[in-house]
Amino acid sequence: MIALALTALLVGLAAYPVVRRLTRRLERLQTSVEALGAGQLSTRVPVEGSDEVARLAQSFNQSAERVEALVTAQKSLLANASHELRSPLARVRMAIELAGDGSSPEIREELKKNIAELDQLIDEILLASRLDAVSDVALHMESIDFAALAAEECARVGAELSAEPAQMEGDARLLRRMIRNLLENAKRHGEDSPIEVALRCLGKEIQLEVCDGGRGVPLEERERIFEPFYRIPGTRERDGSVGLGLSLVRQIARRHGGDAHCFGREGKGACFRVRLKSPFA
Repeated sequence: MIALALTALLVGLAAYPVVRRLTRRLERLQTSVEALGAGQLSTRVPVEGSDEVARLAQSFNQSAERVEALVTAQKSLLANASHELRSPLARVRMAIELAGDGSSPEIREELKKNIAELDQLIDEILLASRLDAVSDVALHMESIDFAALAAEECARVGAELSAEPAQMEGDARLLRRMIRNLLENAKRHGEDSPIEVALRCLGKEIQLEVCDGGRGVPLEERERIFEPFYRIPGTRERDGSVGLGLSLVRQIARRHGGDAHCFGREGKGACFRVRLKSPFA
């Protein structure tokens, strides 16, 4: 029995380096898979040896390379298509201006509205595609008076603002777009109800809430409305929504260390809450 125990111990000690080397390779492969799933598309695994684990690592690298190429091509297509659409839009806009009084005011107004919606769609597709490439877009970080930014946007649409002083580091252009998209969403779906905006500082976070008195958002739709191009069933295209505004809100919030969510309010309407990291709070 003692001899058997000593033999087992010696075998275990001899096998440990081999087993540990194999488990380390598997751990590196697991870490790389998790990194790829988190959006780090340039992740690759070192291929060591010629066994099954090495072949698995090689297959992973090939798959990751194809995924990265497909995503890069998609982003390039979106950016190029959006840029190319601007030229015909500009020509159509010029043609409408040159037409003068040659067509009815109703037709001209409808054409101008459609062009404005297309222009907005192109801007939002471009911004969404750039934000989607997390490592490719550098934020223009600067010290921002977030309360003043919110006040300017609320004044533009006549929203009621209750705000605390709020300073933060962020990209002013993106944050302005985030606030504007929330306000335009409330105006579009609020059925002419007052838009209520509240801005508070909570520790190291800034919290922005935008509420309306419209039909509200069903519980099962409150996450889906943040998906690109998703619209609640029954929403009309003529309402002006292209389904990208709230997706951009969440993307911008996450790029500033926070997030965005939708919740109901007592009575009627919907509220959107955005939380942002603020080192100055």
